[in-house]
Amino acid sequence: MIDRVMDQLTLRDRQRYSRHLLLPEVGEAGQRRLKTARVLCIGAGGLGSPAALYLAAAGIGTIGIVDFDVVDLSNLQRQIIHDAANVGRSKLDSARERLEAMNPDVQVETFDAAIKASNAAAILDGWDVVVDGTDNFGARYLVNDACVLLRKPNAWGSIFRFEGQASLFATADGPCYRCLHPEPPPPGLVPSCAEAGVLGVLPGIIGTIQATEAIKLILGAGDPLIGRLLIYDALKMRFREIRLPKDPDCPVCGTHPSIRELRDYDDYCVAGAPATTSEMTVKELKSRMDAGTAPVLIDVREPSEAAICTIPGGRLIPLGELPRRLGELDPSAEIVVHCKSGLRSARAVTLLREKGFARAVNLNGGILAWIKEIDHSLPRY
Repeated sequence: MIDRVMDQLTLRDRQRYSRHLLLPEVGEAGQRRLKTARVLCIGAGGLGSPAALYLAAAGIGTIGIVDFDVVDLSNLQRQIIHDAANVGRSKLDSARERLEAMNPDVQVETFDAAIKASNAAAILDGWDVVVDGTDNFGARYLVNDACVLLRKPNAWGSIFRFEGQASLFATADGPCYRCLHPEPPPPGLVPSCAEAGVLGVLPGIIGTIQATEAIKLILGAGDPLIGRLLIYDALKMRFREIRLPKDPDCPVCGTHPSIRELRDYDDYCVAGAPATTSEMTVKELKSRMDAGTAPVLIDVREPSEAAICTIPGGRLIPLGELPRRLGELDPSAEIVVHCKSGLRSARAVTLLREKGFARAVNLNGGILAWIKEIDHSLPRY
């Protein structure tokens, strides 16, 4: 795959990668390929953490990392490239420091940005393989389209609760992500890991598979996950595989593609309320509470979330139960609905207003905004 001039291995390289050199499928020529390879990890989170760590350990010459977030305490359950000392620090700085400490011979390039249609081509240019560690559908589709249009193999993975998936997309003759899912789902249809949770070790397994596929592709060894979707169930400890052929009608990699340029998908699965939903800020709610004129506060999160933290005075009615529990609420009352960040509660407000609850409004930013602006003692999750 990589045809640039291969650097010679140093004595230090031979010692460090001796277990690789013993493998006929790697050997000295393969290790030199790894040394000159350039792999871009989009995201330094759950999937990007193990992928980047194992790529660095394997001797990938240059690793790129794209991220714009800071380390949060809730990340440490699964994002193993970061540690407690780096909470509040840029994920890029934290990841770079960890990778350079692990392998000082690896070059680390960072991109402090969210991946967008305006910057995707510039960021992906010059890399041999892309490892997609994004955690939302908008970015996932954009990365897929960019990889297809720029001819960059995409070592893809996703995680949700106890299940993970992995495949290798956008190769010369293989399918892309849109061959599996042609269009993004409507906003709010699929909950994010931040809403539904994820087993901490799961991204370690899937991210390591992504790194494995990138390494195999660089070496030209083994049977890559091209045309195959690998599904892992952690609860049953079971792997299964689905054949995934290239779709000739795919809108981006098919015979007659309709997608010929990149676009953003900010309107898909965005954690926020629809523009038409009436809202109340957390400061307004706190002021009303202090004045003794608080509206009825409904919490539409799950009980497991409410066990972590709550806003005082809230009544728990999970979103899935709301339609059959409308009789418990007064249609004439002023109701403020909240969830974690505002997306589920916005859907709840839409339902309530359709059923005659004309004074129902959404709490802007949900309990995360309450923690940030009102009560810093509550734990984020």
